[in-house]
This record gives sequence, structure tokens and C-alpha cells, in this order.
Amino acid sequence: MIKYIIKKYVRDYENTTDVNVRKSYGVLAGTLGIICNLFLFILKLVTGLLTNSIAILSDAFNNFTDSGSSLITLLGAKLSNKPPDQEHPHGHGRYEYIATLIVSFIIFGVGWELMGSSVEKIFHPEEVKFNFFALMILIVSILIKLWMYSYNRYIGQTIGSGMNFATAKDSLNDCLATGGILVGTIIGQYVNFPVDGILGLGISLLIMYTGFTVAKDAVNVLLGQSPEPELLEKIYTIVSESKPIKNGHDLRVHDYGPGWKLASMHVMVPSDMAVAEAHYLIYELEQKIKRELGIDIVIHMDPDNIKDDID
Repeated sequence: MIKYIIKKYVRDYENTTDVNVRKSYGVLAGTLGIICNLFLFILKLVTGLLTNSIAILSDAFNNFTDSGSSLITLLGAKLSNKPPDQEHPHGHGRYEYIATLIVSFIIFGVGWELMGSSVEKIFHPEEVKFNFFALMILIVSILIKLWMYSYNRYIGQTIGSGMNFATAKDSLNDCLATGGILVGTIIGQYVNFPVDGILGLGISLLIMYTGFTVAKDAVNVLLGQSPEPELLEKIYTIVSESKPIKNGHDLRVHDYGPGWKLASMHVMVPSDMAVAEAHYLIYELEQKIKRELGIDIVIHMDPDNIKDDID
């Protein structure tokens, strides 16, 4: 189904190296996430109120916070494509990280409030009016989340998006959480134990943990965390394959937002090579890294006999 939607709404969908195509994939993923999560939020909110279940209500607000994450995906896809200007020469991609940090505070706050309500339910339990309708809602919710896991994973693989992979993982975690609520609520109908309050507490703690991890990831990027070792290895591999260029070193990578990385490094070139020829080789290497990894890189040339000259 997701392949059909992509073909219908993403122009030139096969050209995934194009910035605008990647933006369209991101917008599509974010839009679908907002629609699905808001739909689930409304369904579970109504169900939770009708059944008097704090666990289902907690799960509903968990979906509501997920819609915020989808909104970040949507905004990130748009803002990361905004061109640099005089005040922001490296683009505007970091807006996504700032917005992510704000959303993480909201997520944590929602979890905190639900934790208080869940604790109250544990000490003062109320009857949960679980029925066939609520059962079907939870099953439908699990199926929708499984589809969200599938399409986010597919888009993540197609455009190489870590954000979509993270969203896919979150959707899978939601399936497990909702499945736990489903089983626990059914068991709660037959035991004299505050299962609903305990499940609600567990979901609220999960929401708070999600808020913490989202904030941690955003802060790490804003502070300038080290790039992934796999990315560095790919750059060094491309350099090593470019003869007669050799000995790439002093590599620096700066993240200015999704799809907007700048880098610099030094490489050794033969000292007897003509300047024009060396310049052309370096230019081709920079363009190859740009095409394959989407990184704007500036490469400085060092003659391979520089140590002998210094001695």
C-alpha cells in the first residue's frame, strides 16, 4: 500500500538522491503519521472515557505525543530544504532539533500528569467497563501501528533516513504497549487487583522515558556530537579509492540539520603533480562524496613529501 501512495504523491519518486524528492518522502511520512496518530488518539480517548480505563487513556495520549513527533518529521522535511541566507549561511535545518526539544518537554509533561492519575487509580481503583467494542479498538490500533512501522521502515531504507527508522521503532514499541494493555485489561476483568492503574503507570513511565530520550538526542546534536563511525568509514573509503590521492586525515563533520552536513579534511597528493590536475582530482572527489553521501565537503591538498621538506 505504501508503494502505491508513494507513486501517487511523490513526483519522480525513484530519484531519491534529489533534495526535493527526499523532502517529499519526509512530508508524506510526517503527514501519514499525524493522520494515523490523531485518529488513534480520538478512538482511544473515547474508548478510555467510556470504559473508565486509565491505561487506555494513557495509551491515547501516547499516540497524541506520537503525532507531535510526526509533526516534527513534517516540519523537518520542509525546514531542512530552506536555502541559506545572510544570517544563516549554513541553512535552517537545526530548527528541527530545537522543535524536537520543545516537543520532548511536552511529552514528558503529559507522562508526568498521567503518572499521577495512574497512581491515584492504584490506591483508589475504579471498575473498568471493558467490552467487545474496546477490544476491537485496541486490535485495530495494533494493526495500524504495525502498518506505520512497515511504511516508516520502508521509507527509511529508501532515502536512508535515521528519523524514519526511529519512528518505525517507536511504532513497534507502541504495538507492544497496546498489546500489553489489551492482555492486562482482559485479565483485570477476572482478578481483584488494580491492573488498570498499574498498566497506566507503566505507559506513563514509557511516555516520560520517550520524552527524555527525544530530548537527549536533540541536545546531543545541538551540542555537536561525534558523527557516526559508519559515516566516517564511508568517507575514508571513498578517499582511499581515489587514486593517486591517499592518506585522508583531519576529517571534521558538522551537522546543520537533516540532509545538511558540512565536512572538511586533508589528503595527500603527489608533490610532482601539476596544480591544475590536483585541483581537478580534488574537485571530483568532493563531488563524489556529495553524490553518494549528501555531504558538502572541502578538501585541502597536502604534498606527499611535506615531511621531507620540513626535515
